[in-house]
Amino acid sequence: MNIALIAHDKKKNDLVQFVEAYQTTFAEHQLYATGTTGLRIHEATGLQIHRFNSGPLGGDQEIGALIAQNKMDIVIFFRDPLTAQPHEPDVTALVRLCDVYSIPLATNMGTAEVLIHGLNRGDLTWRNVIHESQGESNESNESNESNE
Repeated sequence: MNIALIAHDKKKNDLVQFVEAYQTTFAEHQLYATGTTGLRIHEATGLQIHRFNSGPLGGDQEIGALIAQNKMDIVIFFRDPLTAQPHEPDVTALVRLCDVYSIPLATNMGTAEVLIHGLNRGDLTWRNVIHESQGESNESNESNESNE
């Protein structure tokens, strides 16, 4: 599965700790992240992560493009609801794309944990059907690159 990891500044530590807690699960999947978030997760875990630009510099939109191509399977986006974000329209667009393409989205640790447990149980294998119906295997869409 292709998993996007995004966090606003005040939520980055929470996301790093979350990925550390479920590192063995995340290690089995292709990880994508916005710039600083991806770097922090990589430094803490050693996991390979394809890093895009930071959110305000277009990283949210880069992940959104993968969602629009139905190439992202899960989005974990720890949002900070108490701090105004200069790129809020991009955040709103990303959330909307997840709804349009039925991509599971967690915006907080509680929902992220439910998604990870579901992933471990096999509850999200329906995403493989989507890839197969498009004539592609999930592996063919995955990149194990890291922009370090």
